[in-house]
Amino acid sequence: MGAGGNMSAPTTKNPLKRVPTSKPPFTIADIKKAIPPHCFKRSLVRSLYYVAKDVILVFIFYYIAATYIQSLPSPYYYLAWPIYWAVQGSMFAGIWVLAHECGHHAISDYQWIDDTVGFILHSALLVPYFSWKYSHRRHHSNANSLERDEVFVPKHKSKLGWLPKSLNNPPGRVVMIIALLTLGWPLYVTFNAFGRSYDRFASHFNPYGPIYNDSERLQIYISDIGMITTAYVLYRVALVQGLTWLVCIYGVPLLIVNGFLVTISYLGHTHSSLPRYDPSEWDWLRGALATVDRHYGMLNGVLHNIGDTHVMHHLFSTMPHYHASEATKAIKPLLGEYYRFDDTPIYKALWRDVKDCVYVDKDEGSQDKGVFWFKNKL
Repeated sequence: MGAGGNMSAPTTKNPLKRVPTSKPPFTIADIKKAIPPHCFKRSLVRSLYYVAKDVILVFIFYYIAATYIQSLPSPYYYLAWPIYWAVQGSMFAGIWVLAHECGHHAISDYQWIDDTVGFILHSALLVPYFSWKYSHRRHHSNANSLERDEVFVPKHKSKLGWLPKSLNNPPGRVVMIIALLTLGWPLYVTFNAFGRSYDRFASHFNPYGPIYNDSERLQIYISDIGMITTAYVLYRVALVQGLTWLVCIYGVPLLIVNGFLVTISYLGHTHSSLPRYDPSEWDWLRGALATVDRHYGMLNGVLHNIGDTHVMHHLFSTMPHYHASEATKAIKPLLGEYYRFDDTPIYKALWRDVKDCVYVDKDEGSQDKGVFWFKNKL
């Protein structure tokens, strides 16, 4: 479990009440002063403890599955695999979050250690580490800007294509959620689906694509090499053990971790109480505050509190996860109505927000010309 464990859920009388869009009466310096100074300190030993713990648990669950499930009689054999997939997929997700922390330089005071650990962990999960690191940092730098944010950039009503309109019904939402959770991540990193609009083809695998600048291109090649190496190892394993074995041991848990990733990212930024800003209104602090913390129950700790301290993560992304819960509690009184927490069960929240957050538009007659809100009436 993560250090924060199950952070005591703050109560929000009406989580769908819109957050203020005026410039807040506090600054990022004020927020930092409200946080105990030790929360900003990174401990290499403590961080590596979480890495080692998750990796050891992954190997324990792998050993149990590879050694014992095959010998179980029916129907226990068919029950054991889904249990393994759920548990191992959750552990993969925890490792994914730790690698993501490496990309934010939140593991240690040494960038080379963060990058080495992050590259190994993310490559093992078929994630292009440096490619994601750079695009994700730009997401943090431009959060909730309709022009410059990198991912889950909502469309204006006038720019909706036929597909979102045709899926705006219960059966269509089922299809959309399934596609989002299974194909969302690979489509994003490969084709920039759901991402920022560029003037030419963008892909996380293309060092010369528009996402990256000249100083980053060599590391994009390194990310690609990490992906190719992992793919080759998996290919060799499949030749020895068989494709079915590989899918059961590795493939399905990987599919689950990709679903976790998309769910956490989508629900952290998609909420009817949160605005989006055009360039006339956007500033970094309001963009960072236009995020929402969610309650993942017993998975909060497994996921290292990435979901229930998401607002803090956007304010101070180099803060280690094991201090984020304490820091969140410290800043809530200062943020007041600018802080949003929604404890709606995740499956209900996903359905509701896919239904309610189809596009963004200005409120009719609003004086806030650069402020856009999620809407669903076509």
